[in-house]
Amino acid sequence: MRGAGAWAPLCLLLAAAAQPSRPQPPERPVFTCGGILTGESGFIGSEGFPGVYPPNSKCTWKITVPEGKVVVLNFRFIDLESDNLCRYDFVDVYNGHPNGQRIGRFCGTFRPGALVSSGNKMMVQMISDANTAGNGFMAMFSAAEPNERGDQYCGGLLERPFGSFKTPNWPDRDYPAGVTCVWHIVAPKNQLIELKFEKFDVERDNYCRYDYVAVFNGGEINDAERIGKYCGDSPPAPIVSERNELLIQFLSDLSLTADGFIGHYKFRPKKLPATTAPPVTTTFPVTTTSLKPTVALCQQKCRRSGTLESNYCLSNFVLAGTVITTIPRGGSLHATVSIINIYKEGNLAIQQAGKNMSAKVVVVCKQCPLLRRGLNYIIMGQVGEDGRGKIMPNSFIMMFKTKNQKLLDALKNKQC
Repeated sequence: MRGAGAWAPLCLLLAAAAQPSRPQPPERPVFTCGGILTGESGFIGSEGFPGVYPPNSKCTWKITVPEGKVVVLNFRFIDLESDNLCRYDFVDVYNGHPNGQRIGRFCGTFRPGALVSSGNKMMVQMISDANTAGNGFMAMFSAAEPNERGDQYCGGLLERPFGSFKTPNWPDRDYPAGVTCVWHIVAPKNQLIELKFEKFDVERDNYCRYDYVAVFNGGEINDAERIGKYCGDSPPAPIVSERNELLIQFLSDLSLTADGFIGHYKFRPKKLPATTAPPVTTTFPVTTTSLKPTVALCQQKCRRSGTLESNYCLSNFVLAGTVITTIPRGGSLHATVSIINIYKEGNLAIQQAGKNMSAKVVVVCKQCPLLRRGLNYIIMGQVGEDGRGKIMPNSFIMMFKTKNQKLLDALKNKQC
């Protein structure tokens, strides 16, 4: 009996070894700062995700899928420091590797729709400043056939002499929510691009904050190069590029959708007169924008004249906003204004990041009228050909107070 007892531990060991081993739970991926990624699919994420990302970092991920396919990037989670211009912490997505055009810049918690490259390479770059806030981001990339990407994907590189572009699901049903599409049209160097929308129905909003189409001269999403931003059910007027490249961006948020659109483009020789839409209806006389008369202008006494009511119809744009940046340039002041409310938009170029809107204005004489960073103003003025507000010494500027709100709302409905 004693011999049999001695074998017992060994028997138990052998029996345990014979049992099939339990599958181990998959390890959570460890996200580092940047990297080179290849293959059919994979994940990228901010350093240390889902922990708080480190400050003062610049991380670059270069993604390559098999030749002949395109990269589809889907953000699963994003939580970066929020700023209406995405100036501090942000993620940039580029078509191709270095020197590719930027598809988009993202921050805050707004999760864009699927982003698609025109070729088999994409680059993602995240930058953080000294102060961080949030858990970063996580995204999945996958390879897709260029012409079989399914309804949820759209965009791409268009290089044929003529062609069409349309929202996902067109014309069978509404475009989906949470989609970002970017079409990059490239003509030969000596040609321009003519653009026309045949049908157009994008969620209506007075400022096109939610779903919109934006058209840019050149190959990047650059507010200075933006020709226009469109929504509603009226097709934009025909557009002709200034150069041989155009970028068309379509974005839908996570709520209401609509029929969508179909547009057509064609290349044309440069010698024809080029016009862009929307036309600029208010410009400055040459005497106020050339340097010498401006010096004389800025030596005049600084005073505003009239009232809110009398200046409303004389102004091309009217807004209430907070001055968030001021940069002196020569004798003028360049400012960015975070918009509290806009009462008259005119041709003012309005930038958007998430639900926040801002506009750029130039105070031609930097001390007159005086704009201080961090303060709220009612700003009335004209708009230059670049879409920026022009503030002259006689422009009507005053501190914005809640008691002004009722009068401004009444003026908004005024027929000028």
